[in-house]
Amino acid sequence: VDETTVQVLKEPGRSPTTKSYMWIFRGGNVQQPSLVYRYSPTRSGSVASSFIDQYTGAVQTDGYVGYNFLDTRKTITHIGCWAHARRKFMDARKAGSSKSRKSGSADVALGYIKKLYAVEKRAKKQNLNDQQLVDLRNSEVKPMLKKFRKWLEKKSLHLVPKSLLGKAVSYALEQWPRLIGYIDAGCATPDNNLAENAIRPFVVGRKNWLFAGTPEGAEASAAIYSLIETAKANGLETYRYLRYLFENLPLAKSEEDYRKLLPQMLSSEQLALPENFSVV
Repeated sequence: VDETTVQVLKEPGRSPTTKSYMWIFRGGNVQQPSLVYRYSPTRSGSVASSFIDQYTGAVQTDGYVGYNFLDTRKTITHIGCWAHARRKFMDARKAGSSKSRKSGSADVALGYIKKLYAVEKRAKKQNLNDQQLVDLRNSEVKPMLKKFRKWLEKKSLHLVPKSLLGKAVSYALEQWPRLIGYIDAGCATPDNNLAENAIRPFVVGRKNWLFAGTPEGAEASAAIYSLIETAKANGLETYRYLRYLFENLPLAKSEEDYRKLLPQMLSSEQLALPENFSVV
């Protein structure tokens, strides 16, 4: 799950400059992912809570407090994001004085995180299944993280809490139960980059169109982004998918008919254009 801001000009009872939000929920079958965008005037955790509802399984997020409710759900494993933890250590490294850079405190943390990703990279090359990946993480990553945790705890005793390095260490320790959650979730990665990558096309588009006119317009954008980004995530050519959708949508009569038109239910072969077709 992830979220980003969106401006809606004509929102009842609100100023045109007030921030609203576009949420992204990425999930489903790993081979056939679904991306659902949802507009809301608020960043409240209730938006994610209502969407997830009765879902059971793993949910991966950044450290935003609006996701804290996930920790209270017994049927959900709340997984954190190592990419966010890494960024904070990178900020500390870049902003550190020459003396602090020589001491290499941030570099030590970054070294540990680099090793975590090295294991993931090797596992990907070996094409391990979920259980094999979990076994590998438990045998190699778990001992590594145990050492990293001890280093963080020791370091936290000698740092100014409000310094960049102090904040990075505090964030890692506070998020620790979530950060290690991916170890036993074979379907998960160490970070939330898949959701962040899914929200990026919306952020790039926002730089061009700037705002939505009405809440209905924002909801329409959410629906269109959901279809197009799901199509892309499933390896479909966007133009061909939309053409197929517009040609077949008028023929749909039942819920099952509509379901069959979803991007994750289609293959590239089904979207093939006639041999004599050309785009002018």
